Amino acid sequence: MGNEEALFAQVRTLCEQRIGAISAQSKLYTSKAWGFEHKNSFYNQALVVHTHKNAHETLHECLAIESELGRTRSQPAGYEARVIDIDIEYFNNDIIETPTLQIPHPLLHLRRFALVPLCEIVPDFVHPGLGKTQRELLISG
Repeated sequence: MGNEEALFAQVRTLCEQRIGAISAQSKLYTSKAWGFEHKNSFYNQALVVHTHKNAHETLHECLAIESELGRTRSQPAGYEARVIDIDIEYFNNDIIETPTLQIPHPLLHLRRFALVPLCEIVPDFVHPGLGKTQRELLISG
């Protein structure tokens, strides 16, 4: 929603300032809305960020970045168009299941819009719960 390239550049800058160094980034991809109807394309990018923060601290920073860039959470559940949405797809090889954080995302293996950028930068990274690489998840999904 807006100037996507500039917005993604801001996200990368804020991630490096608040979370850690970016060691890899995919190109910017476009995809159709997933989980609801929307006429416009969505933009997606995957990053590898090295951090000294734990997963919950990283989530807190991601939510703060979203808020700073204009994200508001108006619906308690479901999908909607938003200015920015930052997901933590993986955190090392950790499996985290708390009320506020689930890593890996429970639907990641079904989300082509997330798997395609991940395949560009970490195709051989193995999903810690499913035991398949990003490439294998993309092919089987």
